[in-house]
Amino acid sequence: MLKNLTEGCKALWLLLFVLLFTACSPYFNQPMQTSRASLGVAAPGNDDLVNLPPPQQKIVAAVYKFRDQTGQYKPSVNGANWSTAVTQGTTTILLKSLEESGWFSPIERENLGNLLNERKIIRSTRAESEAMTGKKEPNLPGLLFAGIILEGGIISYDANVITGGAGLRYFSAGGSGQYREDKVTVYLRAISTSTGEILKTVYTSKTILSQSVDIGVFRYVKFKRLLEAETGFTYNEPSEMAVKEAIDKAVQSLIIEGIQEGYWGLKNKQDLESPVIQEYFKEKEEIKNADIHGQIMANRRGLIGASVAGGVIYYKGDYSNPDLKPFGEAGLRLSTPNNLAFDLRLGRGELAATENFGLTINYAEANLNYFIFPKLKYTPYIQVGAGALTTGRSFGDFFNNSTADAVTPYVKAGVGMEYLLTPKIGLDFSATSTYMLNDKLDRLERGRFNDYFWTGKVGLNFYFNLYE
Repeated sequence: MLKNLTEGCKALWLLLFVLLFTACSPYFNQPMQTSRASLGVAAPGNDDLVNLPPPQQKIVAAVYKFRDQTGQYKPSVNGANWSTAVTQGTTTILLKSLEESGWFSPIERENLGNLLNERKIIRSTRAESEAMTGKKEPNLPGLLFAGIILEGGIISYDANVITGGAGLRYFSAGGSGQYREDKVTVYLRAISTSTGEILKTVYTSKTILSQSVDIGVFRYVKFKRLLEAETGFTYNEPSEMAVKEAIDKAVQSLIIEGIQEGYWGLKNKQDLESPVIQEYFKEKEEIKNADIHGQIMANRRGLIGASVAGGVIYYKGDYSNPDLKPFGEAGLRLSTPNNLAFDLRLGRGELAATENFGLTINYAEANLNYFIFPKLKYTPYIQVGAGALTTGRSFGDFFNNSTADAVTPYVKAGVGMEYLLTPKIGLDFSATSTYMLNDKLDRLERGRFNDYFWTGKVGLNFYFNLYE
């Protein structure tokens, strides 16, 4: 009885653990009751737009039409869906962004016919009043005319740019997750009303994330007692917010590009050094080396490097009941600007079984690493290498031992992941399998295969002489 309850508790703890550590912040925002209307939430990144330095003079701008030009319908796995993929009210969103920037005086042009009809009604009413009273009515002020016209729209909506997922289930308990990224692209251009010249064209893009996570337990905890529990969430980033963020970025870009070209000016020239503008210039320079997903491609790992690492060894040989034991290593690295890096490493650890076997080893090895994404901050890699180990008590025994079988050669292969914490420091995770070239390591020769062991480690790589 107690054992069955323990198993049930373990399953519930597993469910709770997976729930807490699967990027499930939307899970804790589930609506428990209806909510009242509230003010609209600012789009992420809106601070860069509203914190721009003030202009020398506001620009009178007209927007006739800024619409979805893709004709894209919302993706659906269940058949035809006649809902549009993005909002059709992008002209209104652009006018709001122009107002928030503090650089423009937007004037009504989208529904100009309505405005002109209303002005006709005002003139007619005043004329009738003047005829009846004999008192002259004031003239209606003239309409503002625009210095520039803003044109463009949403010109691309790409669905399922990236899709993926992962899952894990053990004894009918586990979870899975899926994600999808769409991408919306906005173009914006400024046209001079006096000459018709296109002064500047900018474009921005924004990804739209959708993700789904589900977790469940389904198992018997006692005879005829079944435990079943499941939970999860689905999150779809609002496409309207993504469009607003892309338009905000386009307006910010148009303002700063116009300042740089001299089409309009800052109230204080020294504001050109403000953090918002300088950050934009930095982003513009970096984006020249970005891939289609917006990830900056650069030579990040230096020519010369050093590394330290520690982890565990899992012995697989002729003794049964192997045990996990710690090890440590240090080495030097030579990296190329492309996908390859070479390692020279020295390490020390212990191979052991729970009974009758324990062996301290020292090893020296050379490895070839192939980085999958060498120009990103993170990259998985494949490693192959070869080396030799000795069972001596110190590294000196590695070179001075006179027995013929004291040094055992080996080959190895593995996979890993490196993430650059700073431009010069990388956090390294890896798992490798090391296979002996003879069966004399544990001094027993049994079975068809030679002795081997698995290693899992975490380390730090320090890079010097960074590539330009």
